[in-house]
Amino acid sequence: MSKAKVFFTKEITPQAMIRMYEAMGVKLPGKVAVKLHSGEVGNQNFLRPDFMKPVIDHVKGTIVECNTAYEGKRNTTEAHWETMKLHGWTGIADVDILDAEGEIELLVPGGKKIQKNFVGVNLEKYDSMLVLSHFKGHPMGGFGGALKNISIGLASSHGKAYIHGVGDVDAFWTSDHDSFLESMADASKTIVDHFGENIVFVNVMKNMSVDCDCCAVAEDPAIADIGILSSTDPVALDQACLDLVYASKDPGRDHLLERIESKNGVHTVEAAADLGVGSREYELVELD
Repeated sequence: MSKAKVFFTKEITPQAMIRMYEAMGVKLPGKVAVKLHSGEVGNQNFLRPDFMKPVIDHVKGTIVECNTAYEGKRNTTEAHWETMKLHGWTGIADVDILDAEGEIELLVPGGKKIQKNFVGVNLEKYDSMLVLSHFKGHPMGGFGGALKNISIGLASSHGKAYIHGVGDVDAFWTSDHDSFLESMADASKTIVDHFGENIVFVNVMKNMSVDCDCCAVAEDPAIADIGILSSTDPVALDQACLDLVYASKDPGRDHLLERIESKNGVHTVEAAADLGVGSREYELVELD
């Protein structure tokens, strides 16, 4: 595959989010879903509505999320709606919890570990998607970026357990780790295949704790903020973020890298590239 373009700016502002979307030169058609992370109640690091609102308005998007598969304040539709209101998301845009009324099955042709992916049924309502991901560490995946946001993030509650368990929901916490990472890559392929050219990605490298926004009690970030990146290729985008962490001179870098490497986080990127979701080869285009 040819090198993907990944756009990068050190400016981390709501206005820069719009610039990074526009840099990709894509006009998302029809009804636009905006996938982001609602943030677990108690989490201090998730990106706030006032930061996201301008770019959501820019694409006239609807915020979409799916219920979780573990204890917390987002594991039922009722609780998730309460969290959406508490965190201010319902105050800035329309919100759709995609699996509130069930799920649909997407096939994974040539999947490494799973042959199907379960996503919220309301995904079918949308013509295109803007994926706004908070790049940070993750207790299981090593890191969370674009690939995690469209795999685990768009899976229904049952679908999340299915991916975690590598096809066996009863093996949620006990499945082979690399197989779980490959299952995430499999699931990401179904979303990219579903939307085709009508899906684009923005990663924000800010508040980069070793813990995910899904953690009610998360560690404070140790590494300094880096910037915002965007691409039409989620594999190239996540790879570029990893490379920027490695290139960082900040003393907190090694703490984040220990989390990423201890969970073999790069393997999700490797597996997704192998499946043709995108390319790890990219051209970084820095914008002033």
